Amino acid sequence: MMGGVVVWPMNTDDRTTVEDVMSAPLETIAKDATVMEATQQMREKDINALVVRTTPRAIISSTDVLDAVAEGKDPTELEVSDVMTTDVETAAPDLYMEEVAAMMTTYGIKHLPVVDDDYVGMVSSTDVTAHLS
Repeated sequence: MMGGVVVWPMNTDDRTTVEDVMSAPLETIAKDATVMEATQQMREKDINALVVRTTPRAIISSTDVLDAVAEGKDPTELEVSDVMTTDVETAAPDLYMEEVAAMMTTYGIKHLPVVDDDYVGMVSSTDVTAHLS
């Protein structure tokens, strides 16, 4: 013991999990909302993706919106379902951040809805970077 500080060896109980860093409560949007409404909600909440409560699971991200606008589509006329990404990968709340980073790299994605029976939050590449840096 030095200077009154006890240093314990790191074990798995000390590792950061998705639940420790995820954004909650989860921000969602309806599939029949307009893309403009989705972008306004993302701006208001200062986030880059919303979960769309559909089966299969889906999200709409700022990248989806950017792609649609770049193709000349009108975000006031498009519905979320026209541009959303479906069959999204998800993460469990007890996954370690290193595992999430590996998933994002493997799948080339920036957002993972966190699911524990139901949606509980969202973890982003920004969360991962902030934790691992």
